[in-house]
Amino acid sequence: MKKLFAALLSASFLLSPIIAPQASADDLRRPPVVVQKKMIVKKTVVRPHWKKGYRVNARERRQFRDVNDYRRYRLAPPPRGYRWVRADNDFLLIGVTSGVISSIVVGR
Repeated sequence: MKKLFAALLSASFLLSPIIAPQASADDLRRPPVVVQKKMIVKKTVVRPHWKKGYRVNARERRQFRDVNDYRRYRLAPPPRGYRWVRADNDFLLIGVTSGVISSIVVGR
């Protein structure tokens, strides 16, 4: 029994180097895994303050929200041809056709 156990033990030591290179060879034949990461960066222009007389272009006007309930914000009624808009936390009185800022109320 001891001879059989010694023979199996020596056979396992002799066969282990033969089996191990085949497993590592399988790893080398596998194509490398490439991870691609798609990153989208949105750039926004933040205007720290508006200036009176600045002409607002159409792209900027699309980002504004009209203020129809100007009394709620304690704003004066806009004259004919003007409207109140909200840009971030500021209120601007701009001309409807020209887009020129005529008055600015800075919000809190």
